[in-house]
Amino acid sequence: VFNNQAVVSTQSTGHYYITNNLRIVMDEDPQRTHKKRKAGAKFNKKKKRKQEEEENPVDTDARKRNPKAFSFQAVNKTARIVHRALDKQTRKHKVPEVDRTPVDPPPSLVAVVGPPKCGKTTLIRSLVKHYTKQNVNQVKGPLTVVTGKNRRCTFVECPNDISSMIDVAKVADLVLLMVDANFGFEMEIFEFLNIAQAHGLPRIMGVLTHLDMLKTGKAMNRTKRTLKHRFWTEVHNGAKLFYLSSMSFDLYNSRDVLNLARFISVMKFKVLTWRATHPYIVVDRVEDMTDPELIDKNKKCDRSVGLYGWVRGANLKNDTSVHVCGVGDHVISDVSLLADPCPPPGKDKEKSARRRTLNEKERLLYGPMAGVGGLIYDKDAIYIQTTERQKKNEGDDLIEELAQQKETLNEKLGTTEISIFSGSAGRIKNNDLMTVKEGRWCLAMRTRRKEKMMKRTRTRTVWRKMMVRKILKMTMMKMKVMLISRNRRVMK
Repeated sequence: VFNNQAVVSTQSTGHYYITNNLRIVMDEDPQRTHKKRKAGAKFNKKKKRKQEEEENPVDTDARKRNPKAFSFQAVNKTARIVHRALDKQTRKHKVPEVDRTPVDPPPSLVAVVGPPKCGKTTLIRSLVKHYTKQNVNQVKGPLTVVTGKNRRCTFVECPNDISSMIDVAKVADLVLLMVDANFGFEMEIFEFLNIAQAHGLPRIMGVLTHLDMLKTGKAMNRTKRTLKHRFWTEVHNGAKLFYLSSMSFDLYNSRDVLNLARFISVMKFKVLTWRATHPYIVVDRVEDMTDPELIDKNKKCDRSVGLYGWVRGANLKNDTSVHVCGVGDHVISDVSLLADPCPPPGKDKEKSARRRTLNEKERLLYGPMAGVGGLIYDKDAIYIQTTERQKKNEGDDLIEELAQQKETLNEKLGTTEISIFSGSAGRIKNNDLMTVKEGRWCLAMRTRRKEKMMKRTRTRTVWRKMMVRKILKMTMMKMKVMLISRNRRVMK
């Protein structure tokens, strides 16, 4: 091989051939190129077939060329598969619904349901601590917290009686179903699920507690798997189930609570038709507005009660009959609009668009029945409640001082006194400053000549005492000098 060229010799003849592409050419069997036909019967036949294919193209798909090879092998099996696919498709079809939610929707209602001693109160306290960074000692009544820039949630603990379960199933948007993992499913859980199915079945999420009571990890995994399949049987396949394993400082683990809080914050709730067309209120504060004199005269007199809360569903009107749970049917005498005690921070869209998280001031908590929240809005007043633990701002001290005042500002100004000279014994009262007499304004002030004279005599006596002290010091110094000089002379 020389410069990518091969020199090949044949044994028979001994001729040499030089090739550039290293192709060996033998003398005995030379390679001949194929010459296509350009005329003749065979050429005309191929040409005619090519023209027919161009005019009537044939499908290259094998299914069309040979349909029998790709037909159904089992007709009944194929019918079942098609029916199942069509059923799955029709289940996804929904009737279009009218979105009746207002611009500022009320807080979503999250109900915590479960048997006694399963950790309902502890779960609410842990969620409130996660959202607002505040500790709640007692869970009494609804607790409303701000969970996002445009989202709020109201947490309600459901008592273990049939009537309370029915009331909660009617109004709850999301139900946290508490299950004691150490004991399993109890009667209260099955009762509530039956009640919820009759009232529209809101969103349900399961929460397993007391997992730390299980001794080994194998027993814990087995219990989780068993309870999960049982929960899916009762609710639906794929229902979300959370696990709260350990506790610290009488609250659940922060990581477990964080996972649960994220699902609550982003969950989309079902719009039930009956709720959207009927107004209802979850009362978070009750006030007896009856005249105290009537109560003193007759303790069984008719009462006027004020109920406060967010209106959900349709609009609420005056002079309509309402059903108060546990009391009966009554007629509304007056409906008034109050300021939102727990407003969402997303109203200012420019500021909220910049930030992804909430400030400490925006993490609001409102629960008047539990004694938390700080502000209570009334029809004609605003009540401010502060405690030692909640003192964070400088204005809290000023608010407490204003709340302790028993006199109005005008009464206080009337009793104030002014001293013109510092250290003076007499003071001028505010009522004596300006007096009206016969249409003339005159300044009623007492003479202070006597006070000035006393001040002068006081300064004179002080000055005299100082002079006497100086003179005494001078004389003592002179006497010492004389004695020293005498002693020196004697020594000499």
